[in-house]
Amino acid sequence: MDLYDIIFYLFALLTLVSAYFVVTNKNIVHSAFFLLFTLFGIAGLYVLLGADFLAVVQIMVYVGGILILLLFGVMITNKITNVSIKTGTIHIIPAAIVIGLFAGALASIMVKTQWQTESAKIPFTTSYALGKSLITEYVLIFEILGILLLIALIGAASIARREEKE
Repeated sequence: MDLYDIIFYLFALLTLVSAYFVVTNKNIVHSAFFLLFTLFGIAGLYVLLGADFLAVVQIMVYVGGILILLLFGVMITNKITNVSIKTGTIHIIPAAIVIGLFAGALASIMVKTQWQTESAKIPFTTSYALGKSLITEYVLIFEILGILLLIALIGAASIARREEKE
């Protein structure tokens, strides 16, 4: 087992443990903070898979945007921080059965394919190839989407301003 495997198992453990606490924690603020660790763990797994662009998007969009918005919404609303999330024990047995079936299917797939980490060639970076293809092959589509997003932003701003005047 080399350093790559150890780091992978650490990120996988971080992701699974924090995701477990997201689901089982009764305090919604604590669940939101455990969601932060879950999303960072997934970003780390993306980096290990050689998908650095997806890792950066994961951190910028999910951690930087959605999770911070969720935390602000929870913290600004006073009533929501005191709400106790009720989880029933009736769902434990079906959840354990589904997890067991999923683990069995995953184990059988891993045995059939006989994964070998030495033979797997992981690309070093994907953002260079993605940027090059966006600027060379898909430049027209890239520019059209940029103009479309600009039109949508102007439309949203004009609708918001119109409702403000009324």
